[in-house]
Amino acid sequence: MKNWEAMEAFVEVVRQGSFSAAAAKLGVSTSHISRRITQLEADLGSTLLFRTTRRIRLSEAGELYYQHCRGLPEALSSAEEVISGLNQAPIGPFKMTCATTFGERYIAPLMNDFLLTHPKIELDFHLTNRAVDIIEEGYDLAIRMGAMKDSSHLSRRLCDRVEHLCASREYIDQHGMPHTLGELGKHRCLIGSKSHWLFQHNGQRKEVKISSQWRSNSGTALLDAVRKGMGIAQLPDYYVQEDLANGNLIALLPQYQYPYSGVWLVYPKVRQPSPKLQSICHYLIEHFKQPDVFSK
Repeated sequence: MKNWEAMEAFVEVVRQGSFSAAAAKLGVSTSHISRRITQLEADLGSTLLFRTTRRIRLSEAGELYYQHCRGLPEALSSAEEVISGLNQAPIGPFKMTCATTFGERYIAPLMNDFLLTHPKIELDFHLTNRAVDIIEEGYDLAIRMGAMKDSSHLSRRLCDRVEHLCASREYIDQHGMPHTLGELGKHRCLIGSKSHWLFQHNGQRKEVKISSQWRSNSGTALLDAVRKGMGIAQLPDYYVQEDLANGNLIALLPQYQYPYSGVWLVYPKVRQPSPKLQSICHYLIEHFKQPDVFSK
């Protein structure tokens, strides 16, 4: 364990991209960080970092060492937190992320309610449609959408999520209704951040690559375009449920709808579930058991 502090300094330098930024993050001097890593390299008998005036670069040995060490500081912190927090209320910093619209509409109000009864939690809630690296960017929890693929992280299903292929009545009147997946290529398709649409065909998961002259990473903008008859889009139920119910939009190709999508709570496998993580996951899962959750 003699190299623990040096290893922590090394991991932070790689994450932050500089000695000075790592020093600021760890609350020590830049020279302290430099001495620790120099001693670590001497102990290991290998150069870990190539230093220039502008940047640092990992050596082959440094890359290998980093891949083995990258999750250890958080693992130690989590282990200490679990032990110290066994008989305590959830307390301290908690960093989580979620897709923008789902987070704004459903998760943020719930987390605000949760914080009213757990005021000692310091929440950092980041909304983005980018798939963040949970370990690299230091997240305790990510809420992810869609079909959960094999992952190096742990996950729990939060709720179902159905994606609907839909269009306005105006569009169908002008361009007709597709009856097979193959006919989609003849239609004006509108796409969001993904260029593939997910379906089920002959009992198998099928991704269809979509070409489009219109795309946006905003689900709200995509929904507006569909409502205005600009084309066909695939959108989650929490966007289009009301429009489908009142007849503003028409569901297309329901026989190909993929039934196994969902919303997932995802967190690092290297960590013991902390009291904060356990409390927040339990709170969110219990709320989403309510049948009318998406009508609120």
